[in-house]
Amino acid sequence: MLERGRQRGFGFGARPRIRLAATSLLAIAASMHAGAASAQGVADQLLQGLAGLRQYELIALALLSGLLVFAAAAAIALVRIRAAYARKLAAAQTEIAILHDEAERSLALLLTEPQVVVVWRDAKSDPEIIGDPAPLSGVSTPLRILAFGTWLDPVRARSIEQGVDALRRRGEPFSTILTTLHGRHVEAEGRPIGGAAVLRLRDVTGARLESASLAERYQALEREMQSLRQMLDAAPVPIWVRNAEGKLAFANRAYAAAVEAAEPREAVARGIELLDSAVRAEAARVRAEGGIFNQRVPAVVAGDRRVLDVFEAGTGQGAAGIGIDASEAERMRTELARAINAHRRVLDQLATAVATFGADQRLVFYNAAYRRLFELDDAFLEDRPTDSAVLDRLRASRQLPEQADFRAWKADLHEAYRSPEPREHWWHLPGGRTLRVVTTANPEGGVTYLFDDISERIHLESQFNALNRIQRETLDALAEGVAVFGSDGRLRLSNHAFVESWSLSPQALSEHPHIETIAGWCRPYLGANADAWKALKHAVTGLGQRTPIHRHFECADGRVLDCAAVPLPDGGTLVTFRDVTDSVRVERALIERTEALEAADVLKNAFVRHVSYELRSPLTTIIGFAQLLDDPLIGPLTEKQREYIGHITESSATLLAIINDILDLATIDAGAMQLNLGEVDVRAAVEAAADGMRARLSENGVRLDIRLPANIGSFTGDEKRVRQVLFNLLSNAVGFSPPGGTVTLAAERARDAVVFRVSDQGPGIPPELQERVFERFESHRLGSQHRGAGLGLAIVRSLLELHGGRIHIDSTPGTGTVATCIFPIHAQAGSQAAE
Repeated sequence: MLERGRQRGFGFGARPRIRLAATSLLAIAASMHAGAASAQGVADQLLQGLAGLRQYELIALALLSGLLVFAAAAAIALVRIRAAYARKLAAAQTEIAILHDEAERSLALLLTEPQVVVVWRDAKSDPEIIGDPAPLSGVSTPLRILAFGTWLDPVRARSIEQGVDALRRRGEPFSTILTTLHGRHVEAEGRPIGGAAVLRLRDVTGARLESASLAERYQALEREMQSLRQMLDAAPVPIWVRNAEGKLAFANRAYAAAVEAAEPREAVARGIELLDSAVRAEAARVRAEGGIFNQRVPAVVAGDRRVLDVFEAGTGQGAAGIGIDASEAERMRTELARAINAHRRVLDQLATAVATFGADQRLVFYNAAYRRLFELDDAFLEDRPTDSAVLDRLRASRQLPEQADFRAWKADLHEAYRSPEPREHWWHLPGGRTLRVVTTANPEGGVTYLFDDISERIHLESQFNALNRIQRETLDALAEGVAVFGSDGRLRLSNHAFVESWSLSPQALSEHPHIETIAGWCRPYLGANADAWKALKHAVTGLGQRTPIHRHFECADGRVLDCAAVPLPDGGTLVTFRDVTDSVRVERALIERTEALEAADVLKNAFVRHVSYELRSPLTTIIGFAQLLDDPLIGPLTEKQREYIGHITESSATLLAIINDILDLATIDAGAMQLNLGEVDVRAAVEAAADGMRARLSENGVRLDIRLPANIGSFTGDEKRVRQVLFNLLSNAVGFSPPGGTVTLAAERARDAVVFRVSDQGPGIPPELQERVFERFESHRLGSQHRGAGLGLAIVRSLLELHGGRIHIDSTPGTGTVATCIFPIHAQAGSQAAE
């Protein structure tokens, strides 16, 4: 391009001139704002500069000038536009401020009265709520105003919801007056404004409130009137309304049908009357006197002669009447009267006493049985007395049950007038009679009483039931199974023992089965004796001579039954089964025990003889040699040897005492022990027993206190055995006494006995062990060092029983024990122990 420019003469030499021309053009453009004079001067300079330019330079300069002029013009236009926009912006801001003030004033003016405005901008946005809803609706939050059901009744709430929905969907305006649940009147107006749906709720006050209340009352009355007209028009009986002139003003469809008109309007327009002129005149007369016309009159209804119950009353502007068809009721009344008369004639022939009282509680009917039952006068009954008067008369003649509160009883009886169901009463009269009284309410009102004298039946039933109950209880109380069969062989009666003896079903026996069936049920229990029932069946069903039989059954389960069959006078048979299993078992057991006792007695005697020889003889030898070795004449012994000899002697004596006790018990059990009775000096026996305990008393550190009266005397007994009893008691007391304790042996003489008491200060005997201390081989330390064979107290009791005496223990744990032995003064010679 540089080369092309050079060729055209557009070299670097032309640039100063072009620059000059451009500068001149810019100066002209700038001077356009300065004035024409300066512009003219600049133009002259530009012409001078252009005179020296060539053609191509002029073209370039023209292009440059055009661009500069366009830029200048654009700049000038921009400046002017910005100035205009600034003016418009200021005017808009001023207008916005004015509109904002007007909106504030409008809102303040809007809130000067109780109202709420709800605005929906579009279908999706939340509503804008202006105003406080609490004074209008009582709701606590603004959004609750749109829950119309919370402050309007369901009908109005549904109506306003439908109006709001139509406003928001289709822009349909509405206006209505609402009444809140609190009785407040609110005007609801909805309309579209500027593309938004606006709902306005405001309180109605003043004349508008009064107008709204009147409109609401008018609408309620209109609805009520419409409902009454529809109900009257749908009523199946003729209804009419007359104006002040007595002409028809309204008639329902039933009236039109009765006068054979096509529709109610035709009947009204033509003035077709249902009642004749005489009836209408009478009705007008009664109304004129301020009364209500009520009369049964004949009339032609749809071409048929009918009887109507007509009611017509004045309304202030005329009269309203109704005609109820009573033809069927009249016919039924006639038939009912005829049926009642026939019914009464039948009741008069009954033996059951019948009395009927009407709705006014007066007597309307009674039969001869009623009069005879209570012995009432015909004159009194014909006077139609009241129910209460009849009861009072019966009470005076003592023909009613005795009652503590007669008025309450009578009131309860008269509940039959209001009870829909029959009621039954039982009257127990003072004379011993019993009446069954049934009260039934009559359809037309009143009560019918039925009286049945069931005294004889009650007496017979009670006797029969008592006998039957006694018979049943007697049979059920028997241990023997009892079954009574009829002459046909079927079971008539049985008791529990019979059912349990053969494990039969009471339900099956209640069906009165045949003896053949019962024999089949019992056969499995007889085992090998299954044919034993044949004799019973023959005794029950046999046709020949009937004689009592007796059989012995041994059942498969081990039971033994005695059976007896006895013929009865009515052709039946009494069969009894007695379970003798226990008796048979006891008999067998006694036999076996007797045999065992005899064998044991033989063995016991042999044992006693064997022990007497095999144990006592060697032990006596040991004791003799021990005593011999302890004799200084035989030779000197060391202290240790002498101690050993002492232990041998002591142990041998203890063993000998145990063997003697065993032998004594065995002898007593065998009944072989005989008492050597004689006079027993009590003091000597006590001292002898005490002497035998001296060594043990000294060894255990126990003191013995003997208390005997001076005149204790003697009694009859075996002296040796008495000393043995006292010795065993003292030995037992010393063994359980603590060191330093005291054992007391006392004796006293009673009227027919001598009583010995041995007491100690030992640990005592617990209550659960006191009965066991007399058992053989029962030995308990009870915290002491004593340990015996457990035979001492057993021998004491046996020896006392041989004497005819007794022993008992009194002991409290921690305080010691007292053993009391009672010997009779005169024991019987030859007494033996009873096991």
